[in-house]
Amino acid sequence: MAESPLFAVDTRALPWEERFNEHLGKTLYRKNLITDPDTGMEIRIVKYPAGVINKLHTHPCAHGMYVIEGRLVTHAGEYGPGSFVWFPEGQRMEHGATASEDVVVLFITNKPFEIHYVE
Repeated sequence: MAESPLFAVDTRALPWEERFNEHLGKTLYRKNLITDPDTGMEIRIVKYPAGVINKLHTHPCAHGMYVIEGRLVTHAGEYGPGSFVWFPEGQRMEHGATASEDVVVLFITNKPFEIHYVE
């Protein structure tokens, strides 16, 4: 059985990709690290600018956020650096940055990512 090659990326050297969210009218930032072609699992670094909260929504995938910098604001509380927050598939949720500082998270999904806003 052939081994898969080691994969490494210098995240500091990756530029931030700007992603305008039409629903929020705001720009979020991300650095895509890897997507598994078999499962659709994704890992990326995401930055929410200060004051940006991704309003009530659901996902058809579970996902986790490991807080690298700042504080992650969610519908269930705030979490600082070193915290890992897991959002179950289909759960109604909100998350983003505090009003005073950006939040940077390692974002991990268990299958392909989609977002569905709750009106």
